[in-house]
Amino acid sequence: MFELIPAIDLKGGHCVRLKQGRMDDATDYGDNPAEMGAYWQSLGATRLHVVDLDGAFAGKPANQEAIRAICEVMNIPVQLGGGLRDLAMIEGMLKLGVERVILGSIAISNPQLVSDACREFPNQVCVGIDAKGGMVAVHGWDDVTDVKAVDLAKKFEGDGVAAIIYTDIARDGMLSGPNIEETVNLAKAVSIPVIVSGGVAKMDDVTDCAKHVGDGICGAITGRAIYEKTIDFAEAMTLLK
Repeated sequence: MFELIPAIDLKGGHCVRLKQGRMDDATDYGDNPAEMGAYWQSLGATRLHVVDLDGAFAGKPANQEAIRAICEVMNIPVQLGGGLRDLAMIEGMLKLGVERVILGSIAISNPQLVSDACREFPNQVCVGIDAKGGMVAVHGWDDVTDVKAVDLAKKFEGDGVAAIIYTDIARDGMLSGPNIEETVNLAKAVSIPVIVSGGVAKMDDVTDCAKHVGDGICGAITGRAIYEKTIDFAEAMTLLK
């Protein structure tokens, strides 16, 4: 099954989108993220992707009230990333109603946390891998490491990770099309399902991603495209069915 997953990025309790992860380049799409989540759900979304941007930069959850409000109105699973650094933080978010958490930068600096979290919370832990030119980027995408994204993904093979969310940061929020080739290469290298993120801009991008279900691609995240209507989300959901 292939899921097209709408994204809500939280900054100061508002729903925003960044370009290439830059906090100073945010477009505000409203001050009621829960209402926005309910809207995507009403159009047929089967999962919601939420990022606590303030949390990602602060290194601890920062938009709990907005996250709680989103979870209260959703009847579909919510996955959340941003600033989760230990088991207590993860547990706190799951108690708010989040179905699965996404561990990003911490997965590089503390891969043991991924193993521990998967053991503690089975099927509720995803790993977010952000990359530029195939190399992993961390800390709000400020630092590009010398670690290959594929090598990092392979480290989590035996942990029970629910999915890997692979973002090409050069394309994120730019409506330039996803890096399907690189994402498929990563998906083929591991047995963990992979979600495409970054650059999904038009319907062709969605169908191109969906063609690779057999290669291990289980979904694509879309943000700016559905807010600026370069993708008609309701139409996309109908087409994917």
